[in-house]
Amino acid sequence: MSTPGWILEMFAAVTLLVAEVSAGQLVLARAWTRRTIADADIAASRLLTGIAMAGILVSGLRFLPNGAWEVVFAVMTAWLAWRLWREGSGRGRYAPALVHSAAMLYLFAALGAPSTPGTGGMAGMGLTSSGLPTLQAPVLALIFTLLLIAFAVHDLDQRAGGDGYFEAAGGALVPAGSALAAAAGPAPGAGPGTESAPPAGTAARLLLSPAAVKGCQVATGVTMAFILVILI
Repeated sequence: MSTPGWILEMFAAVTLLVAEVSAGQLVLARAWTRRTIADADIAASRLLTGIAMAGILVSGLRFLPNGAWEVVFAVMTAWLAWRLWREGSGRGRYAPALVHSAAMLYLFAALGAPSTPGTGGMAGMGLTSSGLPTLQAPVLALIFTLLLIAFAVHDLDQRAGGDGYFEAAGGALVPAGSALAAAAGPAPGAGPGTESAPPAGTAARLLLSPAAVKGCQVATGVTMAFILVILI
């Protein structure tokens, strides 16, 4: 039984929204600070992941061949693994992004050629009732699915603006200590000598809020788990 095309298109729309929000975070942060963007790699990872997943879900949205995406996510996975190692005993904010990137690397590497060409949603991947793509090492797919669900449940259980990756910086912005947080302005009680950026507008506060970061992270994990489940 094939997945209805409207469901695939709905998930594709969500991934594109995640990509747009992530791109907005990068643009806003770079516009407001010249310092290195500490969380730029996480936002960039969500941006690339959103675009890639949209292409998996709807063949007309594919921008790169599978082999090119493999290279992209191999580099991204290695980079995020290094960042997580460098983070050491920190809050582990790179862990979800690393799992997402590694799952995407596995997905593009594990998808074999479809037995018959398909039409409609995921036609480029051959996801139809008559010709499902061959997913190599399905046990890994199951492991990634469980990890993605676990991270999504954990993230949903965390209060946006509470501890961890969604810690508020200032009024209601992204993780304390990050340049994305610095882009929104000084934290309450900052001294007169504290370096700050121009105050954020309504749209910027929305894009850089912990709720937006949390929503993008959860949506990415849930969509990726959905893709893996229908391919297992």
